[in-house]
Amino acid sequence: MSSIHLQELTWAEVEAYLQQDDRCLIPVGSTEQHGRFAPLGTDSYLAQALAEEGGRKSGVLVTPPVWFGWSPHHLVCPGTISIRAEILIEMLFDVFKSLSAHGFKKFVVINGHRIVNIPWMQIACQRAQEELQIRTLLFDPAYMSKEIGTQLGFGEIGHAEEIEISQMLHCFPDLVDLSLAKDHPHSGQGHYHIDPRNPRDTLCYVPSTLAAQQEILQKTGDTVGGNPEQASAAKGKTYHEHLIRRLLEVLDVLQ
Repeated sequence: MSSIHLQELTWAEVEAYLQQDDRCLIPVGSTEQHGRFAPLGTDSYLAQALAEEGGRKSGVLVTPPVWFGWSPHHLVCPGTISIRAEILIEMLFDVFKSLSAHGFKKFVVINGHRIVNIPWMQIACQRAQEELQIRTLLFDPAYMSKEIGTQLGFGEIGHAEEIEISQMLHCFPDLVDLSLAKDHPHSGQGHYHIDPRNPRDTLCYVPSTLAAQQEILQKTGDTVGGNPEQASAAKGKTYHEHLIRRLLEVLDVLQ
């Protein structure tokens, strides 16, 4: 193939690909505020970076990224675009339906928008498997990095913290101005420990409210949850490479 990007191929090239492979990677992120120091497209850029490198190394086609996610609590800052979960379910299902109509049968959806995206993606994936008779797998970096996050000294997942900012510094260093980053460490919230690495009992995740986000913004001058000042390209490289290894393992399972 001349490219692993679906949108860069002709229909005839896709037809030829389907003679050899029926797998596909779908990166899904969001367009939402990520502090004063990282771009609105952070989640989408990172999902796309994983998909592109995984596609190059495996030969699996990659669809255009879904740039929007469910981000109602991030509307506290300008530029954020939040799409209702019910719309996103239908959109992702239609992606599956369109591609499966011509022979794609195995899909890995790469989530860049943390646990906020997972519920609607799970619904779309399950519905597609039932109605379209395809295989769908949901690859989430937080769940796929439980074995390495602690080794790298990362704190719990939050928002625009050292985990995703380290990966951004490795993949897209020109888009991050770490000099503007300020830590806002996680505060204790009782029975609320949403990081997949955390073994403690926890309530299920519910997105924050605009009022709560506004309070953080007024208090700290930004909307960070975590310690972005501790981010580094070196840690991001190790983290990213771990995720790529896991992604390639998942793609091997689908062969």
